[in-house]
Formats: sequence, C-alpha cells, structure tokens
Amino acid sequence: MDLSEIRNQLDVIDDKIADLYGERMKLVAKVSEAKKASGKAVNDPDRERKILLRVTDRVEEDMQVYLKRVFETVFETSKAYQTMNAEYHSEIGEKISAALLKGDLKFPAKARVACQGVQGAYSGIAADRLFELADITYFKNFDGVFQAVEKGFCKYGVLPIENSSAGSVNQVYDLMKEHKFYIVKSVRVPINHNLIVNKDTDIKDIKEIYSHEQALSQCKKYLEKFPFAKITACPNTAVAAKTLSESGRKDVAAISSRECAELYGLKLLETNIQDSDNNYTRFILIAKEMEFYENANKISIMTTLPQNSPGSLNKLLAKFSNLGINLTKLESRPIVGSGFEFMFYFDFECDIKNKGVQNLLVELDDSTEQFVFLGAYREKV
Repeated sequence: MDLSEIRNQLDVIDDKIADLYGERMKLVAKVSEAKKASGKAVNDPDRERKILLRVTDRVEEDMQVYLKRVFETVFETSKAYQTMNAEYHSEIGEKISAALLKGDLKFPAKARVACQGVQGAYSGIAADRLFELADITYFKNFDGVFQAVEKGFCKYGVLPIENSSAGSVNQVYDLMKEHKFYIVKSVRVPINHNLIVNKDTDIKDIKEIYSHEQALSQCKKYLEKFPFAKITACPNTAVAAKTLSESGRKDVAAISSRECAELYGLKLLETNIQDSDNNYTRFILIAKEMEFYENANKISIMTTLPQNSPGSLNKLLAKFSNLGINLTKLESRPIVGSGFEFMFYFDFECDIKNKGVQNLLVELDDSTEQFVFLGAYREKV
C-alpha cells in the first residue's frame, strides 16, 4: 500500500474511535448522575487500574505503555466531563460559595495597608497604585506584613511575589505556608533602578553599594562597572537609600528609586541602570477574609503531590487542560524537613463563578495531602 491508502484506512479507524468515544461519554454522563445520587467521588483509582490491566492485555507488549497513556487521557477527559456537573461539598467549597453570595464587591478607595520596609519602598508605591488613599504602616520584614493582616492590625498587606528579571521572591513564597490569608488583588509595578549618592559624591570614589538582593540581581551587568566595590544587601531599596542618607558618606552609593532619591535628599548619579528595560515587579494584596472583587479573572493555589506516584504532576496539569484553563505560572518550592517533598504554586486564568472550576478546587482539596486556595482576584497592569 502507498501512503495515501494507509491514511485512508487510518481515517476509517479514527472515525470509529470518535464514534465510540461519543458513545462512551454518553455513558459517562449516566455514571456522573449515578455518582451524584449516591454521593460517590468522581475519582475512582481502583476502577481505572482494573480497566488499564484489562485493555492492555488486548495489544502486543510493545504497545501496552502507549495504550495505557491513551486510556489515561480518556479517563482525565471523562472526569473533567463529570466534574462540570458534579456536586462537591467541602470546607473550601463552602467558603467559596459564601464569598460568592456577597456578589462582586467594589474595591475600596481607602484602606489601612501593611508594607515591608520604610517610606519610599516599592511596596508602598504598589499600595498607592492599588488605592486612592492608602494609610500605610511599614514593617521590618515580610513576616511582619503577614502577621499585621492575620491579627487584624491592617485590613490589607502588600507583598512582592515575583520580578520579571530576577524571578520569584522566595522568602514570600516560603512564608505563604505559615500564614492564613487570601489574595484579593495584584498589581504590576515598573521598576526603574537608579544609582543614587550623597551630594558631592563622584562615581570614581564609590567603594560600596547598598541595595536589596533582588535589585542587585536586576542590575548585575551594570555592577560590572564596579569590580572592586563592596556589595551590601539591605532589607529593601528604600532602606538602602535611607541608610546612605543617614551615613553622609561620599564613597557609598545605593541602587534605589527616583522617589527615594527625592525623599532622602540624594542625588541621581545614573538612571535606569537595570539590565532589562522591561523590568517590573508583581505585588499581591492580601486580606484575612476571602473576598472576590469585581472582574476577578485569576486564581492562585498551592498544593502538594503524591511523592511515589509517577506522572502525578502531568495528571494534575491534564485536569486544567481538560477544563480549558490557561496556566500562567507554575512554581515549586521544597518543604523544609519533608525529605524532598515539594509545594507547588499555580496561577491560572479563569472565573471563580464557573462550577467546573469550583469542583476542581474541591476535588484537589479532597485528593491531595495539602491544598490551599490562595484567592481569586484581578491583576492591575
């Protein structure tokens, strides 16, 4: 047979597969109704294993692994179809339902906000972009921001989560596991770094440079101009500027914002020194209570996966794909003291009002050892 004849035969087989798949999904719908009536879970691993053992016996040994993957895909699409119409009940599901009953809340113009650092910090700039009137209280570290929200001292907290050049702010991700909160909004802030100094400082006299470790990373190429200068990390760029101003030293510079230069009476020696012109930091706004503000179109979660289950991440990704969900971020962080276990962080675009999405979240809550719904929100660009 030539190629066209082979393809014609494949087309006939593909049409039969499509027809059989349609018949199978009609039966899946009946299974879904039966499970709903009996309160049984959509996921049935034991049933899937028995099917795989049976059907793989029908093909040659060298085809069995491939057939297994085909049927795993069939299972995932079947479960996604069932999930769209299933009724799940769990604590997280009830909290989401209760928050949705409040309707789309209008985002407040004024609020008391916790930020890390000192006046002039980029977190404060982010707060001012989020609110018309932000009553900002600054805390020494990120943990202080989480605690201020958790204990009700501030209604909201602003935290940097990732930078387009330097990547994720790992310290914030690690603290997420230790605190209870919800993301209610996020914002992207353009980051333009500048080399700032005390007055009468000459660039050739600089022996030390202060800044935050993320800013230093974002200006790595620029710092090659100072091969012998001592690099000193500070809690954030605003602290670097304040420390420089208070020192009065003429042999030290700081990498910070234009706002900090003005605020602390410093001179802009060189501007826009970041390695990338498309440099921004994404900040999240956290609250103690779950709140859904109008036009929320993004969801964040974190979860563990079974350690000794091959393909567990791929199976989870398939759940998102089968619901047509666009993943925008996947991050993994080791869980301290767990013996190579990881916490996975997901950002994805979808509507929290979608019943299939709600069912997926509840299913993940029921089927994973640790699951945290971080929030549904809109990102301001």
